Amino acid sequence: MFKHIKVIGFDADDTLWINEPYFKEIEDNFCELLKNYLPTKDISKRLFKTEIQNLQLYGYGVKAFMLSLIETAINISNKKVPLEIIEKILDLGKQQLNKPVILLDGVEQVLSKLFNDGYKLIVATKGDLLDQERKLKKSGLEKFFHHIEIMSEKKESDYTKLLNHLEINSSEFVMIGNSIKSDILPIVAIGGKGIHVPYHTTWEYENVVSDKIDDNSFIEVKSISEVLNYL
Repeated sequence: MFKHIKVIGFDADDTLWINEPYFKEIEDNFCELLKNYLPTKDISKRLFKTEIQNLQLYGYGVKAFMLSLIETAINISNKKVPLEIIEKILDLGKQQLNKPVILLDGVEQVLSKLFNDGYKLIVATKGDLLDQERKLKKSGLEKFFHHIEIMSEKKESDYTKLLNHLEINSSEFVMIGNSIKSDILPIVAIGGKGIHVPYHTTWEYENVVSDKIDDNSFIEVKSISEVLNYL
């Protein structure tokens, strides 16, 4: 299935390092701050709705999340949220921007092996430009990558543009990531290969309805270390 692969793309968040648990931690703290207005479940629903509505304006990442948190707080409180809570929300976001970068098990060993085997490695990830650049620098993984692409979206057209820019044939490219929706299905649709490495928690927006998935179009492994069995 992967005999002619020359270039390997990696998602970053929750593929190379921990990310989603930090967002969940902020959301839990946010719900606690606003518990006098609505039950936790309802606050989370309102927040998710606001995030999705704002994607086209703010994109992905911590800063976009902070803006959606503030907007949700204003709406839930009928514009009566105390300034102190807004300040605490901003502090939560700043804390996340300064979180340590914790690599997932096996990541550095896998990148080192593939790099030494002669594969060209790239990062293709969504998120805030400055935040992702910071995480890559702190991760110590930059040395393995030929190219780093921080994308506003991960649709078929975005992958096509990336591969054309780097002069990569889709049939020689495999994408590795934790999101079937963003990392696997789009690249498979344009003739590439995919390796899905599930993470124990995934943002609701990245979930895919099961009847849209062709199980023959990619493989799924339990950990990133297993990709070496296919490359």
